[in-house]
Amino acid sequence: MSQFTSSSTSSGSNHAATISTRFTHNDLNSSSISTSSAFQRDDDSSTVSELPESPTLPPETSRGEDFGDMAQLPKSPIRNKPVDLQPIPATSTFQQQPHLTSPSATYTSSTQPMERARSAQSAPPSRSSHKHNHSHSNSISNKHIRQVASHNTLQPRRSKRSAAIPDHMAAALELSASPNVPPAPAAGMYWSRAVTYGRGPSRPLRAHTINLIGEQLFVFGGCDIKTCFNSLYVLDMDTMTWSKPKTLGQAPPPCRAHSSTLVERDLGSGKRGHYLYIFGGGDGPNYFNDLYVLHTDTLTWSKPKCEGTPPSPRRAHTTCLWGDRIVIVGGGDGARALSDVHMLDIADPGRPRWTQIKPLGTPPIARGYHTSNLVKDKLIVYGGSDGHECFSDVHILDLATNRWNQIELDRIVPRLAHSATQVGSYIFIIGGHDGSRYSNDVLLLNLVTMSWEQRKIYGGAPSARGYHAAVLHDSRLYLLGGYDGKTVFDDVYILELSASSYLPQITNFEIDLM
Repeated sequence: MSQFTSSSTSSGSNHAATISTRFTHNDLNSSSISTSSAFQRDDDSSTVSELPESPTLPPETSRGEDFGDMAQLPKSPIRNKPVDLQPIPATSTFQQQPHLTSPSATYTSSTQPMERARSAQSAPPSRSSHKHNHSHSNSISNKHIRQVASHNTLQPRRSKRSAAIPDHMAAALELSASPNVPPAPAAGMYWSRAVTYGRGPSRPLRAHTINLIGEQLFVFGGCDIKTCFNSLYVLDMDTMTWSKPKTLGQAPPPCRAHSSTLVERDLGSGKRGHYLYIFGGGDGPNYFNDLYVLHTDTLTWSKPKCEGTPPSPRRAHTTCLWGDRIVIVGGGDGARALSDVHMLDIADPGRPRWTQIKPLGTPPIARGYHTSNLVKDKLIVYGGSDGHECFSDVHILDLATNRWNQIELDRIVPRLAHSATQVGSYIFIIGGHDGSRYSNDVLLLNLVTMSWEQRKIYGGAPSARGYHAAVLHDSRLYLLGGYDGKTVFDDVYILELSASSYLPQITNFEIDLM
């Protein structure tokens, strides 16, 4: 095993931080934490706001799934404001190609609902046709609760019952010989659009949440152009088949830009339960600070009574699970952006307790639509917007010492409403808005060197968008839905992560702030 050390120095406005990163080569462990959540009120439901999508979405005028005529599409959701720092061009180059098609697969327009975006095939593929081995590791030691994350090796390993090539890759291989479609080298990452089956969301979605539990992807909430939902859908990642399960109990109201945190609990006798903690969000002018819990094994909703003072109503915040506490950062309440930090102690699930913490150091400027990724005790906050400016800064909250530190990077990359997924020693930033346009870039933040890196990506990339959701599963990044200022999308894209395209990976590393 090889030992390395790396260090860099950064400073915030009032506090300097030296980053010392210790790391070793090891098997890849990767985790996926991706939460997006707007915060300026849509008080006038008759017109579309011209304020930034970064925190303003077009108004919703109805709830649930009672659909009327679609609202007039906004011309631009972003109000440009000069920023002192100039953004760099895209750090990843795409080889744009037409969407892959084959006689056995039909791909749908992104403007059509998922329910109509099904393959022409009459039956979904067998469960074994998409199966890969995966494992869950790096648990936080706790008697009752451990952090749940998807840890996958980058080398796809097929199970004994998985000899067939997935449909989307078969289509790519079939078309690779075409003179109009350049073949993808084995060493490159590759975009493709997935074929799904079954009963998916009846409308395109943005500002929704997704959580992966084993082979099941839980999709909750979100909205289309004007309507918010509180529907729950499940995508079987093994067969790419949608279902809409019936739930019991009191569900949250229709909402968007909420947060959903996955918690795994020891139930005794070798049994484990899985729970989704839904907090905040909004619907039109309404902002929420209620907490709901979905027991995914029984599909039962509950609304626990919490002790302590809850955070103010908000949306566009982020949450991460740290031991037996859920950490909430920022967001907006409709009048202003927020920078506060709250924790929900769930060690006793029957008596969750709210506390507000006031970290030392210089906190980030108040913001929403940022992302947060937890690396051991370090919460890495990137990007976001206060409704006027799109941010490019990176801040780290050391939860063990309760101190903020700002990290100076080598490039200026402003983003809001993007997704951020940890893959080993990298955070993959996909899409979002840079203050002037929506993007489909894939940016890699190296957590060891704290610098941006570029990778070449092949295939047919998704169109530029923000307010989507992304998750890591079996050495692939899955991207669902989103919004480009005019269209809300219903598609599912897959980014194949070829190991040799970004190895060697540093998988056992520490980020020390001194």
